[in-house]
Amino acid sequence: MRMAVLDVGSNTVRLMIADMGGALPLPLHTAKHRLRLADGLGPGGELPPGHVDRLADAVTDARTQAEFQGADTLLAFATAIVRDAPNRRQVVREVARRTGVLLHTLDGETEAELTFLAARRWMGWRAGPLAMLDIGGGSLDVAFGRTRLPDFAASLPLGAHVLTREFFGESDPPPRAARKALRRYVRHRLRDVAARIRWEGPATTVATSRTFQQLGRLCGAPAGRHGPFVPRVLDLADLRPAVRRLRGLTAAERAGLPGISPARAGQSLAGALVAHTAMGLMGIERLTICPWGLREGMLLRCIEEGGAVWWPPAARHGETTDGHEGPGDADEPRIRPVPVLAAVDAVG
Repeated sequence: MRMAVLDVGSNTVRLMIADMGGALPLPLHTAKHRLRLADGLGPGGELPPGHVDRLADAVTDARTQAEFQGADTLLAFATAIVRDAPNRRQVVREVARRTGVLLHTLDGETEAELTFLAARRWMGWRAGPLAMLDIGGGSLDVAFGRTRLPDFAASLPLGAHVLTREFFGESDPPPRAARKALRRYVRHRLRDVAARIRWEGPATTVATSRTFQQLGRLCGAPAGRHGPFVPRVLDLADLRPAVRRLRGLTAAERAGLPGISPARAGQSLAGALVAHTAMGLMGIERLTICPWGLREGMLLRCIEEGGAVWWPPAARHGETTDGHEGPGDADEPRIRPVPVLAAVDAVG
């Protein structure tokens, strides 16, 4: 059995197709579209028509690849960039109308739980009590647990792109006052969550997401070409001078640093400030960089629960997460993203 996961993020739409026949998902094919959906949003965070057009094209291409690779199931979801958009219902409806794929907007806590599951499986039981941090474009997810799923999970609006837009604007590089304001905001929003992590005293702390991977590379971790099994860590002591280095450079200059991609250079300073502030507040001196994240967590849960039966019923039956009907009128066939081929017939 093959399963596909489609992840719509702030910068990139990523497709992952895996063989689900064993105890772990075996990646067979990956693809990505750099759409940079977070750029050029409306004043309230709305996704403009041009963004929706590009998103629909990327979803269509991903679906074609999933069918070509023989995927039986497609789980398509969007993170904070769509979830927090005031026009999210219209976006979901339009993408479904044009592609036959229904995007489900996972809530932040569910994302944190699934990412924690991936980190737990990667690190193993010997990691002991585990804390997980994940910085995305729109949110910072934090979770802690002693078993398979977390005892505690939180999602905060502290994503690297969101904070860059709100605090730095067009300043490049941003002034000291803007950086200090960002740090104060992060400390305020993170205070209670950080206190919980300090109180729990995790034996192991891991970080997922491209933001942490790029920061790890900037601080001396091995490059991605060495493969996922090479140990990678991020030390607070190394992150301090990295932040000082980033804050004096423009986005174009940051793109020339090890690990900083041009697509994420503009938000790399905000991501570094969030990471540094969070580690300090939580009393974390070292993070282990985990190559698995949300997509792998979804596939692992499908393996462990015998399929996509856990996938929210609203998504399976063509409804949005806020309880309203999904694409089409009430008397039209509902769009079912599982299995892949069913969705085309549903939209006609």
